[in-house]
Amino acid sequence: MKNTKSLYPYWITTPEDLAAIEAGLVRGQVHHLCKSAGGRDIPYVTYGEKPDYNRKANYSSACGAKDPAHYADRAGKRTTIMLIGATHGQETEGVCGIANLLSLLETGKDLRGEAVPMITEAFDALDPRLVIVPIYNMDGRCRCEPDSMIGEPHDDGGLRYWGQGTWKDGSLCGWPECKAVHPIKDAAGFLGSYYNDDGINLMHDNFFAPMAEETRALMKLIDEEAPECVIGLHGGSNSTNVLLQPDYVPQYTKEAVHTLSESIAALESNFGYKSAVLNVSDKNPGFPPPSFNLTTAIHHICGAVTSTYESNEGLDHPNRFEPEEILVRHYCLFAALFSRGWEMN
Repeated sequence: MKNTKSLYPYWITTPEDLAAIEAGLVRGQVHHLCKSAGGRDIPYVTYGEKPDYNRKANYSSACGAKDPAHYADRAGKRTTIMLIGATHGQETEGVCGIANLLSLLETGKDLRGEAVPMITEAFDALDPRLVIVPIYNMDGRCRCEPDSMIGEPHDDGGLRYWGQGTWKDGSLCGWPECKAVHPIKDAAGFLGSYYNDDGINLMHDNFFAPMAEETRALMKLIDEEAPECVIGLHGGSNSTNVLLQPDYVPQYTKEAVHTLSESIAALESNFGYKSAVLNVSDKNPGFPPPSFNLTTAIHHICGAVTSTYESNEGLDHPNRFEPEEILVRHYCLFAALFSRGWEMN
């Protein structure tokens, strides 16, 4: 088992290391989201004052009244952006990105000791309300012993083991079969890091009657904050970093995700990186339908532009990215967000 932080000191992903960063925040404020299924504290961080949106209705009712401003009157108000890290505990790339982002916002330098003006200048110009949940699935993150999947194998003892876990007979669960039993706790041998301690995959909770307290608390926070853009930071094996198109959302939100993808690609090109930009499509993929997952649920709570950002995990596998490239690609995402790269022209 490799320790990425020992080779790359900026690779901060453990709850203990994040807690140390959070304890030293001056510009940012630390809050308590809830207790995890395993009784662990889940903190979140905010920057900027919360706007008064003159709330009159929930989002669904406001849309029924033909004007979302009844839910959140955004005219002349500061932009609210939200980041959610580690919905799956072994997907630590976004946690590393968040740790370095916090350092940048607090000190002007990241954990490498380097300035990243494309982020700090865009952030200061926008002056947003920024809401960050660094580690959403605290149980899963604590269960995952490696601080990253960098250099780990894809299968035995690596991504599949730490991520999806094993069945009772010791065989690897794998993806997507790991979602066939939910909650998975009673069917698992080793409970992988996808899940909280109750065996619930927070990406696939029942959002109309949540099973997990983490889900209830996050939905409440999202409703109260009414963010305009929410990005969940995930790991996607050794895929090229990409924003996934959400399902069951209006066409204009898909177009906004595409716009953000193009903004990220333009920034990545400055570093010589080749980007992945998914096209907008309204085609019904047929049966079975796509899942109504956390990304989709967030939109229907607050109307935000929402997407899942899948990062390369640096596995010992084809298309492996090095740690610094993984970090810098997250920087391009953050800079595009603060530049309002997700807004429609």
